Amino acid sequence: MAIIVNEKTKVLVQGITGEFGGRHTKLSLDYGSAIVAGVTPGKGGQFFEHGSHKVPIFNTVADAVAATGATASAVFVPPPFAADAILEGVDANLDLCVAITEGIPVRDMIQVKRAMAGKKTRLIGPNCPGIVTPGTGEGSKGGCRIGIAPGYIHKKGHVGVVSRSGTLTYEAVWQLTVKNIGQSTCVGIGGDPVNGTSHLDVIKMFNDDPETWGIIMIGEIGGSAEVEAARWVKANCKKPVAGFIAGATAPKGRRMGHAGAVVGGAEDTAAAKIAIFEECGIEVAVTPSDMADALERSAKKLGVKLA
Repeated sequence: MAIIVNEKTKVLVQGITGEFGGRHTKLSLDYGSAIVAGVTPGKGGQFFEHGSHKVPIFNTVADAVAATGATASAVFVPPPFAADAILEGVDANLDLCVAITEGIPVRDMIQVKRAMAGKKTRLIGPNCPGIVTPGTGEGSKGGCRIGIAPGYIHKKGHVGVVSRSGTLTYEAVWQLTVKNIGQSTCVGIGGDPVNGTSHLDVIKMFNDDPETWGIIMIGEIGGSAEVEAARWVKANCKKPVAGFIAGATAPKGRRMGHAGAVVGGAEDTAAAKIAIFEECGIEVAVTPSDMADALERSAKKLGVKLA
């Protein structure tokens, strides 16, 4: 079992004719993801071809959904137009919209968040690597890959990973895989200050998923999302949880990497978040290379197997 997506999820790609969108559509098709449509205004009626795949292109998301039954989208649309692309998916009643685009103006995302209130569509991102539910094939092929994560590093299994950082997501996944510990679903939620799905949203889904036996939560300086999730874990989660916070040496007031990674308040420093993790019973990874080991320590304390 997995959360949010599985191998049957029908995916459309907004921006499929762009260089970046096209490149990752090919990788997702090779992975075995059910990419059923592309959307590029003005190019409806054409096809995106890769190997034996011939993916129809539509002018609008609504047209693509009506023709193919797609329920999820990957957004590879340039920043000035990405907010409208997300809202087009919302208007088409998609279950899921994964916004890969980096650099969407904060004001645009505030408007998107307001417009999405009460709607059925879940947003992951923006500025994220996307989501992977590994399959059972070689290099975990046969699952669902939406976004830009390297599919071959994954392994089907029982650990959930949620992270603001794409690179650290891949690092945690690779550490698990080389230990022969597979993943249920890996979710990169993005590092922008205004995003869709939060750490807590994903942690709750992992907690409810009987096939997820352990969780790695990766955060950064800035904001309170990790603190909120940690306190929920303390009160509600019986599964082993390991955490890592990036930015321990970042000076106050300086943005580090992601747009949302800037220390502002008392609880958004790395030291404060790590202290709260420890207070909440989350096993803290000392360095990025310690993430899988930290989860194993947590699982051992609780007597839980991870594979």
